[in-house]
Amino acid sequence: MKARERGMKIGRIPPGRKNCITDVKGVKVGHVTLDYPFDNNSRDYACTGVTAILPHEGNLFQEKVTAASYVINGFGKTTGLIQLNELGLLESPIMLTNTFGVPAVTQGTLQYMLENNPDIGDTTGTINIVAGECNDSYLNSIRHFPVKPEHAIEAIQQASKETAKEGAVGAGKGMVCFGYKGGIGTSSRITEDGFTIGCLVLSNFGKKEEFQEFRYSLGKQNSGSLSETSDGSIILVIATDAPLSDRQLLRVAKRTGVGLSRTGSHYSHGSGDIAIAFSTAHKIPHYSNIITESRDQVREDHPVMNEIFTAAAEAVEEAILNSLLQAVTTAGRNGHIVNAFPF
Repeated sequence: MKARERGMKIGRIPPGRKNCITDVKGVKVGHVTLDYPFDNNSRDYACTGVTAILPHEGNLFQEKVTAASYVINGFGKTTGLIQLNELGLLESPIMLTNTFGVPAVTQGTLQYMLENNPDIGDTTGTINIVAGECNDSYLNSIRHFPVKPEHAIEAIQQASKETAKEGAVGAGKGMVCFGYKGGIGTSSRITEDGFTIGCLVLSNFGKKEEFQEFRYSLGKQNSGSLSETSDGSIILVIATDAPLSDRQLLRVAKRTGVGLSRTGSHYSHGSGDIAIAFSTAHKIPHYSNIITESRDQVREDHPVMNEIFTAAAEAVEEAILNSLLQAVTTAGRNGHIVNAFPF
């Protein structure tokens, strides 16, 4: 069950109907989960996957959205964020996977986008694929490269506007959070002015003793968690329908660190904590002959800006909790087992 179904209330701003990033109109999420032994005589195991986040239902290259990213702690491997921050535009799905899966996922996403845009690299420029990762090598035989380009394509094709699956699914299949099973988590908020802020996280960070369990009336858990995992990482994706500029989205992305720290993270040395934020309020056409363009955006000094900041922090905190509460005990390589959070 999700946090709210267990009686937890995170923050003061109400969630959307699905309490999911897909509460932002048009946003879709798809997962491909890999869960199998490589052969009967091996302790190697595929315990990983791919998650795709689509900003809208149209052609993402032809109709780009405003976006920004922020590196909280840079021990991570991504593609596409340099151009995303330079131009303030997102023109591909946001893809999540394991550390060594980033090249294959980038290739598969590129293949998908080329098939749907014959002009890319021919009559127009190239495309900027955005992909992020966390290290799932405690459970997943990462050196065997189980994630293939076709898995990225499948995740995109399966993307849905329905409530996204959480826990040990997709890119979250092999992830560990605070010594327990983590993975995919999501939540949303609706501001008083009617703007929706959604969050999806890929959680793979923290040690048991760092988790602020007392804040959530979960009781202190003294056994069953891991202590030998690495510092870990988290990818935080924020979606909103609020009309924000890329600079304003950067400010929102920075607030994801507030929600992350509330759960107990201190951004460890070896943690890749990376936030990506986008707005669906404007579709920016790839082709246009106009010299200037006009867009509405939220006033910087209007109280709604603080409400959006608060909503982002609250949605991140609850999404991380949901990644823990929705995950199930999972077995992987070398007989490793990561337990679900005990209740």
